[in-house]
Amino acid sequence: MKEILNSQLLINAAYLVAGVLFILSLRGLSSQVTARRGNLYGVIGMVIAIAVTITTNAATGGSFHQAWMLAVFGGGVVGAVMAARVGMTQMPELVALLHSFVGLAAVLVGYSLDLFGDGGGGPPPLVHRVEIFIDVWIGAITTTGSVLAFVKLRGKMFGMKIGGKPLLLPARHFLNLTMLAVSIGGAYVYAKDGNQLGLQIGTGVACVLGVHLVAAIGGADMPVVVSMLNSYSGWTAAAAGFMLGNDLLIITGALVGSSGAILSYIMCKAMNRSIWSVIFGGFGAAPPKAAAGAPQQPAGDVLEIDAASLAEQLKDAKSVVIVPGYGMAVGRAQHAVREMTEVLRNRGVNVRFAIHPVAGRLPGHMNVLLAEANVPYDIVMEMDEINPDLPSTDIVMVIGANDIVNPAAEDDPTSPIAGMPVLQVWKAKLVIVNKRGRAAGYAGIDNPLFYKPNTKMLFGDAKDAVEKVVAALKA
Repeated sequence: MKEILNSQLLINAAYLVAGVLFILSLRGLSSQVTARRGNLYGVIGMVIAIAVTITTNAATGGSFHQAWMLAVFGGGVVGAVMAARVGMTQMPELVALLHSFVGLAAVLVGYSLDLFGDGGGGPPPLVHRVEIFIDVWIGAITTTGSVLAFVKLRGKMFGMKIGGKPLLLPARHFLNLTMLAVSIGGAYVYAKDGNQLGLQIGTGVACVLGVHLVAAIGGADMPVVVSMLNSYSGWTAAAAGFMLGNDLLIITGALVGSSGAILSYIMCKAMNRSIWSVIFGGFGAAPPKAAAGAPQQPAGDVLEIDAASLAEQLKDAKSVVIVPGYGMAVGRAQHAVREMTEVLRNRGVNVRFAIHPVAGRLPGHMNVLLAEANVPYDIVMEMDEINPDLPSTDIVMVIGANDIVNPAAEDDPTSPIAGMPVLQVWKAKLVIVNKRGRAAGYAGIDNPLFYKPNTKMLFGDAKDAVEKVVAALKA
Protein backbone atom coordinates (compact mmCIF):
# COMPACT_ATOMS: atom_id res chain seq x y z
CA MET A 1 0.00 0.00 0.00
CA LYS A 2 2.82 2.38 0.89
CA GLU A 3 4.47 1.67 -2.45
CA ILE A 4 1.26 2.59 -4.28
CA LEU A 5 0.74 5.79 -2.30
CA ASN A 6 4.35 6.79 -2.82
CA SER A 7 4.37 5.98 -6.54
CA GLN A 8 5.87 8.98 -8.28
CA LEU A 9 3.71 8.27 -11.32
CA LEU A 10 0.56 8.39 -9.22
CA ILE A 11 1.72 11.56 -7.47
CA ASN A 12 2.46 13.27 -10.75
CA ALA A 13 -0.93 12.19 -12.16
CA ALA A 14 -2.73 13.62 -9.11
CA TYR A 15 -0.74 16.85 -9.37
CA LEU A 16 -1.61 17.05 -13.07
CA VAL A 17 -5.33 16.69 -12.33
CA ALA A 18 -5.08 19.36 -9.61
CA GLY A 19 -3.20 21.68 -11.99
CA VAL A 20 -5.88 21.27 -14.68
CA LEU A 21 -8.57 22.01 -12.10
CA PHE A 22 -6.75 25.20 -11.09
CA ILE A 23 -6.65 26.29 -14.74
CA LEU A 24 -10.38 25.56 -15.11
CA SER A 25 -10.96 27.50 -11.89
CA LEU A 26 -9.29 30.62 -13.29
CA ARG A 27 -11.26 30.27 -16.50
CA GLY A 28 -14.51 29.97 -14.55
CA LEU A 29 -13.75 32.98 -12.38
CA SER A 30 -13.47 35.17 -15.48
CA SER A 31 -17.26 35.34 -15.77
CA GLN A 32 -20.07 35.94 -13.28
CA VAL A 33 -22.10 33.13 -14.84
CA THR A 34 -19.40 30.49 -14.29
CA ALA A 35 -17.77 31.93 -11.15
CA ARG A 36 -19.38 29.46 -8.73
CA ARG A 37 -18.31 26.50 -10.84
CA GLY A 38 -14.80 27.92 -11.15
CA ASN A 39 -14.55 28.33 -7.41
CA LEU A 40 -15.66 24.70 -6.96
CA TYR A 41 -12.94 23.52 -9.37
CA GLY A 42 -10.35 25.36 -7.31
CA VAL A 43 -11.56 23.82 -4.06
CA ILE A 44 -11.48 20.29 -5.51
CA GLY A 45 -8.01 20.86 -6.94
CA MET A 46 -6.67 22.09 -3.61
CA VAL A 47 -8.23 19.13 -1.74
CA ILE A 48 -6.49 16.74 -4.15
CA ALA A 49 -3.17 18.55 -3.74
CA ILE A 50 -3.33 18.50 0.08
CA ALA A 51 -4.52 14.88 0.18
CA VAL A 52 -1.66 13.70 -2.04
CA THR A 53 0.90 15.60 0.04
CA ILE A 54 -0.45 14.15 3.29
CA THR A 55 -0.65 10.54 2.08
CA THR A 56 2.75 10.70 0.43
CA ASN A 57 4.41 11.97 3.59
CA ALA A 58 2.56 9.38 5.71
CA ALA A 59 3.62 6.59 3.36
CA THR A 60 7.29 7.58 3.61
CA GLY A 61 7.09 7.70 7.40
CA GLY A 62 7.77 11.42 7.78
CA SER A 63 8.68 12.09 11.40
CA PHE A 64 6.66 15.27 11.58
CA HIS A 65 3.67 14.28 9.46
CA GLN A 66 1.24 14.16 12.38
CA ALA A 67 2.20 17.65 13.49
CA TRP A 68 1.81 19.25 10.09
CA MET A 69 -1.38 17.27 9.37
CA LEU A 70 -2.77 18.88 12.51
CA ALA A 71 -1.56 22.25 11.25
CA VAL A 72 -3.30 21.73 7.89
CA PHE A 73 -6.65 20.80 9.42
CA GLY A 74 -6.34 23.44 12.13
CA GLY A 75 -5.59 26.07 9.52
CA GLY A 76 -8.56 24.85 7.49
CA VAL A 77 -10.88 25.32 10.45
CA VAL A 78 -9.51 28.80 11.15
CA GLY A 79 -9.87 29.74 7.48
CA ALA A 80 -13.46 28.47 7.37
CA VAL A 81 -14.37 30.47 10.46
CA MET A 82 -12.76 33.62 9.05
CA ALA A 83 -14.55 33.21 5.71
CA ALA A 84 -17.90 32.62 7.42
CA ARG A 85 -17.60 35.62 9.72
CA VAL A 86 -16.14 38.19 7.34
CA GLY A 87 -18.54 40.72 5.85
CA MET A 88 -18.48 41.73 2.19
CA THR A 89 -17.06 45.12 3.13
CA GLN A 90 -14.17 43.36 4.87
CA MET A 91 -13.41 40.97 2.02
CA PRO A 92 -10.65 43.17 0.49
CA GLU A 93 -8.98 43.39 3.91
CA LEU A 94 -9.15 39.60 4.29
CA VAL A 95 -7.65 39.03 0.85
CA ALA A 96 -4.76 41.39 1.62
CA LEU A 97 -4.17 39.67 4.95
CA LEU A 98 -4.16 36.23 3.33
CA HIS A 99 -1.54 37.44 0.87
CA SER A 100 0.68 38.29 3.85
CA PHE A 101 0.29 34.70 5.10
CA VAL A 102 1.57 33.37 1.78
CA GLY A 103 4.59 35.67 1.92
CA LEU A 104 5.34 34.81 5.54
CA ALA A 105 5.09 31.08 4.80
CA ALA A 106 7.61 31.48 1.98
CA VAL A 107 10.03 33.33 4.28
CA LEU A 108 9.77 30.64 6.95
CA VAL A 109 10.24 27.85 4.41
CA GLY A 110 13.31 29.62 3.03
CA TYR A 111 14.95 29.95 6.43
CA SER A 112 14.03 26.37 7.29
CA LEU A 113 15.75 25.08 4.16
CA ASP A 114 18.76 27.28 4.87
CA LEU A 115 19.10 25.80 8.36
CA PHE A 116 18.17 22.17 7.75
CA GLY A 117 17.95 21.72 3.99
CA ASP A 118 21.09 19.70 3.33
CA GLY A 119 20.83 17.62 6.50
CA GLY A 120 24.56 17.83 7.09
CA GLY A 121 24.89 21.12 8.91
CA GLY A 122 26.60 22.93 6.03
CA PRO A 123 25.18 25.61 3.75
CA PRO A 124 22.86 24.56 0.90
CA PRO A 125 24.29 24.24 -2.64
CA LEU A 126 24.71 27.42 -4.68
CA VAL A 127 21.60 26.87 -6.80
CA HIS A 128 19.50 26.31 -3.69
CA ARG A 129 20.94 29.42 -2.04
CA VAL A 130 19.89 31.52 -5.03
CA GLU A 131 16.38 30.01 -4.91
CA ILE A 132 16.15 30.58 -1.16
CA PHE A 133 17.20 34.23 -1.36
CA ILE A 134 14.77 35.03 -4.18
CA ASP A 135 11.94 33.28 -2.37
CA VAL A 136 12.62 34.97 0.97
CA TRP A 137 13.11 38.40 -0.62
CA ILE A 138 9.85 38.32 -2.59
CA GLY A 139 8.07 36.76 0.38
CA ALA A 140 9.22 39.51 2.74
CA ILE A 141 8.03 42.24 0.34
CA THR A 142 4.69 40.46 -0.01
CA THR A 143 4.30 40.07 3.75
CA THR A 144 4.88 43.65 4.85
CA GLY A 145 3.27 45.17 1.75
CA SER A 146 0.13 43.08 2.28
CA VAL A 147 -0.05 43.95 5.97
CA LEU A 148 0.12 47.66 5.13
CA ALA A 149 -2.50 47.19 2.39
CA PHE A 150 -4.70 45.50 5.00
CA VAL A 151 -4.23 48.44 7.37
CA LYS A 152 -4.96 51.03 4.66
CA LEU A 153 -8.07 49.18 3.54
CA ARG A 154 -9.23 48.83 7.13
CA GLY A 155 -8.66 52.54 7.65
CA LYS A 156 -7.23 52.28 11.15
CA MET A 157 -4.52 50.67 13.22
CA PHE A 158 -4.37 50.48 17.02
CA GLY A 159 -7.24 52.97 17.17
CA MET A 160 -5.49 55.46 14.87
CA LYS A 161 -7.17 56.48 11.62
CA ILE A 162 -5.20 55.63 8.48
CA GLY A 163 -6.08 57.67 5.40
CA GLY A 164 -5.85 56.72 1.76
CA LYS A 165 -3.43 59.48 0.74
CA PRO A 166 -0.07 58.32 -0.63
CA LEU A 167 3.09 58.82 1.43
CA LEU A 168 5.53 60.39 -1.01
CA LEU A 169 8.88 60.73 0.73
CA PRO A 170 11.58 63.02 -0.71
CA ALA A 171 13.99 61.12 -2.97
CA ARG A 172 11.82 58.02 -2.62
CA HIS A 173 13.00 56.61 -5.96
CA PHE A 174 16.62 56.92 -4.86
CA LEU A 175 15.65 55.21 -1.61
CA ASN A 176 14.08 52.32 -3.54
CA LEU A 177 17.17 51.96 -5.72
CA THR A 178 19.40 52.02 -2.66
CA MET A 179 17.39 49.26 -0.99
CA LEU A 180 17.54 47.24 -4.21
CA ALA A 181 21.34 47.66 -4.35
CA VAL A 182 21.70 46.61 -0.71
CA SER A 183 19.52 43.56 -1.41
CA ILE A 184 21.73 42.57 -4.35
CA GLY A 185 24.75 42.93 -2.05
CA GLY A 186 23.09 40.69 0.52
CA ALA A 187 22.31 38.16 -2.20
CA TYR A 188 25.97 38.11 -3.25
CA VAL A 189 27.17 37.58 0.32
CA TYR A 190 24.69 34.74 0.88
CA ALA A 191 25.29 33.07 -2.50
CA LYS A 192 29.06 33.27 -2.17
CA ASP A 193 29.56 31.09 0.91
CA GLY A 194 26.15 30.65 2.53
CA ASN A 195 26.67 33.38 5.13
CA GLN A 196 23.20 33.83 6.62
CA LEU A 197 23.96 37.47 7.36
CA GLY A 198 23.41 38.21 3.68
CA LEU A 199 20.01 36.50 3.80
CA GLN A 200 19.07 38.42 6.94
CA ILE A 201 20.08 41.73 5.36
CA GLY A 202 18.02 40.95 2.26
CA THR A 203 15.03 40.00 4.42
CA GLY A 204 15.17 43.18 6.50
CA VAL A 205 15.55 45.44 3.47
CA ALA A 206 12.71 43.65 1.66
CA CYS A 207 10.42 44.17 4.65
CA VAL A 208 11.10 47.92 4.58
CA LEU A 209 10.77 48.01 0.80
CA GLY A 210 7.37 46.32 0.94
CA VAL A 211 6.07 48.97 3.33
CA HIS A 212 7.55 51.84 1.32
CA LEU A 213 6.16 50.64 -2.02
CA VAL A 214 2.60 50.26 -0.75
CA ALA A 215 2.70 53.44 1.37
CA ALA A 216 3.37 55.46 -1.79
CA ILE A 217 0.13 54.25 -3.41
CA GLY A 218 -2.98 56.40 -3.04
CA GLY A 219 -6.39 55.18 -1.99
CA ALA A 220 -7.86 55.35 -5.49
CA ASP A 221 -5.27 52.81 -6.68
CA MET A 222 -5.61 50.33 -3.80
CA PRO A 223 -7.65 47.77 -5.81
CA VAL A 224 -4.72 47.53 -8.23
CA VAL A 225 -2.30 47.18 -5.31
CA VAL A 226 -4.31 44.27 -3.91
CA SER A 227 -4.27 42.63 -7.34
CA MET A 228 -0.52 43.16 -7.65
CA LEU A 229 0.11 41.73 -4.17
CA ASN A 230 -1.88 38.72 -5.30
CA SER A 231 0.59 38.37 -8.15
CA TYR A 232 3.54 38.69 -5.76
CA SER A 233 2.10 35.94 -3.55
CA GLY A 234 1.90 33.70 -6.61
CA TRP A 235 5.50 34.24 -7.61
CA THR A 236 6.50 33.65 -3.99
CA ALA A 237 4.68 30.32 -4.02
CA ALA A 238 6.35 29.40 -7.32
CA ALA A 239 9.78 30.19 -5.87
CA ALA A 240 8.93 28.03 -2.84
CA GLY A 241 8.00 25.25 -5.25
CA PHE A 242 11.46 25.40 -6.80
CA MET A 243 13.03 25.26 -3.34
CA LEU A 244 10.95 22.25 -2.30
CA GLY A 245 11.06 20.52 -5.67
CA ASN A 246 7.24 20.52 -5.80
CA ASP A 247 5.93 20.74 -9.36
CA LEU A 248 2.34 21.53 -8.39
CA LEU A 249 3.43 24.43 -6.18
CA ILE A 250 5.41 25.83 -9.11
CA ILE A 251 2.41 25.49 -11.44
CA THR A 252 -0.03 26.97 -8.94
CA GLY A 253 2.27 29.86 -8.10
CA ALA A 254 2.87 30.63 -11.77
CA LEU A 255 -0.89 30.61 -12.45
CA VAL A 256 -1.63 32.97 -9.57
CA GLY A 257 1.36 35.20 -10.32
CA SER A 258 0.68 35.56 -14.03
CA SER A 259 -3.09 35.98 -13.68
CA GLY A 260 -2.60 38.60 -10.95
CA ALA A 261 -0.11 40.48 -13.13
CA ILE A 262 -2.47 40.38 -16.14
CA LEU A 263 -5.40 41.58 -14.03
CA SER A 264 -3.27 44.39 -12.61
CA TYR A 265 -2.27 45.48 -16.11
CA ILE A 266 -5.91 45.45 -17.28
CA MET A 267 -6.97 47.50 -14.27
CA CYS A 268 -4.14 49.98 -14.77
CA LYS A 269 -5.29 50.52 -18.35
CA ALA A 270 -8.84 51.04 -17.07
CA MET A 271 -7.54 53.70 -14.65
CA ASN A 272 -5.04 55.32 -17.02
CA ARG A 273 -2.26 54.30 -14.66
CA SER A 274 1.19 52.97 -15.44
CA ILE A 275 1.78 49.44 -14.19
CA TRP A 276 5.27 50.58 -13.20
CA SER A 277 3.74 53.20 -10.91
CA VAL A 278 2.05 50.41 -8.99
CA ILE A 279 5.06 48.10 -8.90
CA PHE A 280 7.53 50.80 -7.88
CA GLY A 281 5.27 52.63 -5.46
CA GLY A 282 4.03 55.69 -7.34
CA PHE A 283 7.09 55.94 -9.58
CA GLY A 284 6.95 59.23 -11.43
CA ALA A 285 4.02 60.48 -9.39
CA ALA A 286 4.10 63.85 -7.77
CA PRO A 287 1.59 65.70 -5.64
CA PRO A 288 -0.72 67.59 -8.02
CA LYS A 289 -0.41 71.33 -8.07
CA ALA A 290 -3.59 73.35 -8.23
CA ALA A 291 -3.88 75.74 -11.13
CA ALA A 292 -3.35 79.40 -10.31
CA GLY A 293 -6.53 81.02 -9.11
CA ALA A 294 -8.45 77.73 -9.18
CA PRO A 295 -11.12 77.38 -6.49
CA GLN A 296 -10.40 74.90 -3.75
CA GLN A 297 -13.81 73.31 -4.23
CA PRO A 298 -16.46 73.54 -6.94
CA ALA A 299 -18.72 76.55 -6.72
CA GLY A 300 -22.42 76.06 -6.08
CA ASP A 301 -24.76 74.39 -3.65
CA VAL A 302 -25.92 70.81 -3.51
CA LEU A 303 -29.57 70.06 -4.26
CA GLU A 304 -31.22 67.51 -1.99
CA ILE A 305 -34.06 65.10 -2.68
CA ASP A 306 -36.07 62.81 -0.41
CA ALA A 307 -37.14 59.21 -0.97
CA ALA A 308 -40.74 60.02 -1.83
CA SER A 309 -39.79 62.59 -4.47
CA LEU A 310 -37.22 60.23 -5.95
CA ALA A 311 -39.83 57.47 -6.17
CA GLU A 312 -42.07 59.75 -8.22
CA GLN A 313 -39.18 60.54 -10.55
CA LEU A 314 -38.42 56.81 -10.95
CA LYS A 315 -42.05 56.03 -11.76
CA ASP A 316 -41.91 58.43 -14.71
CA ALA A 317 -38.54 57.19 -15.97
CA LYS A 318 -38.12 54.84 -18.92
CA SER A 319 -34.46 54.02 -18.36
CA VAL A 320 -32.52 53.87 -15.09
CA VAL A 321 -28.86 53.04 -14.52
CA ILE A 322 -27.64 52.14 -11.03
CA VAL A 323 -23.97 52.69 -10.15
CA PRO A 324 -22.99 50.71 -7.03
CA GLY A 325 -19.97 51.62 -4.93
CA TYR A 326 -18.28 50.82 -1.65
CA GLY A 327 -21.02 52.68 0.26
CA MET A 328 -23.52 50.07 -0.92
CA ALA A 329 -21.30 47.37 0.52
CA VAL A 330 -20.89 49.24 3.81
CA GLY A 331 -24.65 49.71 4.11
CA ARG A 332 -25.35 46.11 3.00
CA ALA A 333 -27.89 47.56 0.64
CA GLN A 334 -27.52 45.11 -2.24
CA HIS A 335 -30.72 43.21 -1.41
CA ALA A 336 -32.72 46.43 -1.10
CA VAL A 337 -31.26 47.56 -4.43
CA ARG A 338 -32.29 44.26 -6.02
CA GLU A 339 -35.82 44.71 -4.67
CA MET A 340 -35.97 48.23 -6.08
CA THR A 341 -34.77 46.87 -9.41
CA GLU A 342 -37.52 44.25 -9.47
CA VAL A 343 -40.21 46.83 -8.67
CA LEU A 344 -39.01 49.15 -11.44
CA ARG A 345 -38.68 46.37 -14.01
CA ASN A 346 -42.18 45.17 -13.20
CA ARG A 347 -43.32 48.71 -14.05
CA GLY A 348 -41.63 48.44 -17.45
CA VAL A 349 -38.56 50.52 -16.60
CA ASN A 350 -35.31 49.49 -18.31
CA VAL A 351 -32.96 49.07 -15.33
CA ARG A 352 -29.27 48.31 -15.73
CA PHE A 353 -26.20 48.38 -13.50
CA ALA A 354 -22.94 50.14 -14.40
CA ILE A 355 -19.78 48.60 -12.95
CA HIS A 356 -16.46 50.43 -12.90
CA PRO A 357 -13.38 48.14 -13.00
CA VAL A 358 -12.13 49.40 -9.64
CA ALA A 359 -15.43 50.03 -7.84
CA GLY A 360 -15.13 49.04 -4.19
CA ARG A 361 -11.86 47.92 -2.68
CA LEU A 362 -11.23 44.79 -4.72
CA PRO A 363 -11.48 43.75 -8.38
CA GLY A 364 -15.00 42.41 -8.96
CA HIS A 365 -16.21 43.58 -5.54
CA MET A 366 -19.48 44.99 -6.87
CA ASN A 367 -20.11 42.00 -9.14
CA VAL A 368 -19.89 39.69 -6.14
CA LEU A 369 -22.30 41.85 -4.14
CA LEU A 370 -24.87 41.91 -6.93
CA ALA A 371 -24.52 38.18 -7.53
CA GLU A 372 -25.07 37.59 -3.82
CA ALA A 373 -28.36 39.52 -4.11
CA ASN A 374 -29.37 37.49 -7.22
CA VAL A 375 -29.32 40.46 -9.58
CA PRO A 376 -29.61 39.08 -13.16
CA TYR A 377 -26.22 38.91 -14.87
CA ASP A 378 -27.54 40.24 -18.18
CA ILE A 379 -28.35 43.70 -16.77
CA VAL A 380 -24.91 44.17 -15.17
CA MET A 381 -22.81 46.19 -17.63
CA GLU A 382 -19.16 47.20 -17.68
CA MET A 383 -18.05 50.83 -17.95
CA ASP A 384 -17.22 50.74 -21.66
CA GLU A 385 -20.60 49.16 -22.45
CA ILE A 386 -22.74 51.63 -20.51
CA ASN A 387 -20.98 54.98 -21.00
CA PRO A 388 -22.32 55.56 -24.56
CA ASP A 389 -25.90 55.05 -23.28
CA LEU A 390 -25.72 57.48 -20.36
CA PRO A 391 -26.66 60.65 -22.32
CA SER A 392 -30.02 59.04 -23.21
CA THR A 393 -30.63 57.71 -19.69
CA ASP A 394 -33.42 59.33 -17.69
CA ILE A 395 -31.99 58.68 -14.21
CA VAL A 396 -28.61 57.50 -12.98
CA MET A 397 -28.65 56.48 -9.34
CA VAL A 398 -25.19 56.44 -7.72
CA ILE A 399 -25.23 54.41 -4.51
CA GLY A 400 -22.18 54.92 -2.33
CA ALA A 401 -19.76 55.57 -5.21
CA ASN A 402 -17.57 58.66 -5.43
CA ASP A 403 -14.21 58.62 -7.21
CA ILE A 404 -15.41 56.40 -10.09
CA VAL A 405 -18.03 59.04 -11.08
CA ASN A 406 -15.87 62.11 -10.53
CA PRO A 407 -15.81 64.41 -13.61
CA ALA A 408 -12.54 65.92 -12.35
CA ALA A 409 -10.86 62.90 -13.92
CA GLU A 410 -11.70 64.39 -17.32
CA ASP A 411 -11.92 68.11 -16.55
CA ASP A 412 -9.14 68.82 -14.05
CA PRO A 413 -5.58 67.96 -15.12
CA THR A 414 -4.34 68.78 -11.60
CA SER A 415 -6.57 66.18 -9.98
CA PRO A 416 -4.94 63.06 -8.47
CA ILE A 417 -7.29 60.97 -10.63
CA ALA A 418 -6.73 62.99 -13.81
CA GLY A 419 -6.95 60.78 -16.89
CA MET A 420 -8.67 57.95 -15.05
CA PRO A 421 -11.62 56.63 -17.12
CA VAL A 422 -14.81 57.14 -15.12
CA LEU A 423 -18.51 56.51 -15.50
CA GLN A 424 -19.83 59.67 -17.20
CA VAL A 425 -23.00 59.81 -15.12
CA TRP A 426 -23.25 63.62 -15.33
CA LYS A 427 -24.36 63.26 -18.95
CA ALA A 428 -27.66 61.68 -17.87
CA LYS A 429 -30.83 63.77 -17.62
CA LEU A 430 -30.93 63.37 -13.82
CA VAL A 431 -28.29 62.09 -11.40
CA ILE A 432 -29.17 60.92 -7.90
CA VAL A 433 -26.22 60.46 -5.54
CA ASN A 434 -26.80 58.54 -2.33
CA LYS A 435 -24.18 59.24 0.35
CA ARG A 436 -24.09 59.39 4.12
CA GLY A 437 -22.61 62.88 3.99
CA ARG A 438 -20.56 65.28 1.91
CA ALA A 439 -17.17 63.78 2.75
CA ALA A 440 -14.64 63.12 -0.01
CA GLY A 441 -14.16 59.65 -1.43
CA TYR A 442 -11.38 57.20 -0.62
CA ALA A 443 -8.97 59.13 -2.82
CA GLY A 444 -9.52 62.13 -0.52
CA ILE A 445 -10.66 64.59 -3.20
CA ASP A 446 -13.88 66.55 -3.70
CA ASN A 447 -16.37 65.62 -6.41
CA PRO A 448 -17.71 68.37 -8.72
CA LEU A 449 -20.56 66.03 -9.67
CA PHE A 450 -22.38 66.94 -6.45
CA TYR A 451 -22.66 70.59 -7.55
CA LYS A 452 -23.96 70.09 -11.07
CA PRO A 453 -27.49 71.39 -11.80
CA ASN A 454 -28.77 67.95 -12.85
CA THR A 455 -27.52 66.25 -9.67
CA LYS A 456 -29.56 65.76 -6.51
CA MET A 457 -28.26 64.27 -3.25
CA LEU A 458 -30.12 61.58 -1.34
CA PHE A 459 -28.36 61.67 2.01
CA GLY A 460 -28.47 58.74 4.40
CA ASP A 461 -27.40 55.15 4.89
CA ALA A 462 -27.65 53.27 1.60
CA LYS A 463 -29.88 50.45 2.84
CA ASP A 464 -32.23 52.75 4.74
CA ALA A 465 -32.49 55.22 1.84
CA VAL A 466 -33.17 52.56 -0.80
CA GLU A 467 -35.72 50.79 1.42
CA LYS A 468 -37.61 54.08 1.79
CA VAL A 469 -37.58 54.50 -2.00
CA VAL A 470 -38.90 50.95 -2.43
CA ALA A 471 -41.68 51.59 0.09
CA ALA A 472 -42.65 54.78 -1.75
CA LEU A 473 -42.63 52.95 -5.10
CA LYS A 474 -44.90 50.23 -3.76
CA ALA A 475 -47.23 52.78 -2.17
